[in-house]
Amino acid sequence: MQLDIFLRNSSVKLNRFLPEYTFLPKFDEVTAKYFAMENPLEIRIKIIQKNLQVPQTGVFDGKTCDELIKFLGLQGSGISLAEKKKNIQKKLGFTGKMVDGIFGVATLTRIEFFLDKKLPELPKGAVMIISRKSAEMILEFEIGSRARYLSLYQNPIWPEGQSGITIGIGYDLGYTTQAKFKKDWEHLLSPTVFSRLKTVVGLKAARAKKALSTVKNLIIPLDAALEIFYTKSLPEYAAITAKTYPGIGLLPPDAQGALLSLVYNRGAGTEGESRREMKNIRKWIKTKDLQNISDEIRSMKRLWPKTKGLRQRRDREADLVKNASNILQPNDYIFV
Repeated sequence: MQLDIFLRNSSVKLNRFLPEYTFLPKFDEVTAKYFAMENPLEIRIKIIQKNLQVPQTGVFDGKTCDELIKFLGLQGSGISLAEKKKNIQKKLGFTGKMVDGIFGVATLTRIEFFLDKKLPELPKGAVMIISRKSAEMILEFEIGSRARYLSLYQNPIWPEGQSGITIGIGYDLGYTTQAKFKKDWEHLLSPTVFSRLKTVVGLKAARAKKALSTVKNLIIPLDAALEIFYTKSLPEYAAITAKTYPGIGLLPPDAQGALLSLVYNRGAGTEGESRREMKNIRKWIKTKDLQNISDEIRSMKRLWPKTKGLRQRRDREADLVKNASNILQPNDYIFV
């Protein structure tokens, strides 16, 4: 009875099509205008989709999640959309019950944050941004550890093939000049060691093999080798890699570092059957296709069917590219 009296004496409009009373003023007009408006979340999702260059549907559909998977450096083939969403949430830092596959405001906010993160601007003189992980991988494959360096690499070696006599961390004397060798090493070596090494600069293949006996008892200190690696070799090979692969700066730092490792190990040549994959990588960089770049690197193992070390290195480089992500902590970026 009190309810009937309230309704008769108020300005509340009664919707006669409903069995119960409705207390929203001007309900029909308000709801019509509201539902004609675009949902605020849909607006934000469309902005994300525009950034990812996928159709702007306003929902996190398959294509959108596939691009997010790619952006975050995740593996998304062969799993359902629901699993892709959960994997995205895990990569974004969600744990436990928060990994529910529901892309509400919390997940949306985290996606917006990471999409807005851009790679740091390159300082003048640098040509690439690599990850600390990739730099450590290169060093690992070149010398392994301090003990391994002292055991295997502190004396000059000849790695066979077309190589020259190599010192330190992959510094090939066969492919340098007297002027460059002097500039790089004179201040780091004793006069006696430096003078004897000068005699084998420029020698390659059979000539280098023959000359090895004249210098193989010399010792290259690890500290000197590391200084050359970080201050000379990495920056120089980064410039070669960037020139070989235009557009490499569009890739995540892990992928840039993996390609630097590849060129550091194999050189920059792209012609001939043995260099087929090196050449193919160029077209995949243009489309930022990490999966195909990874596949090309792994395919190179055909060249070394029995060389375990090189096969392992190609696999590690391929994995680094496939799982590459732009999401790094500030101290994990290295400019070279």
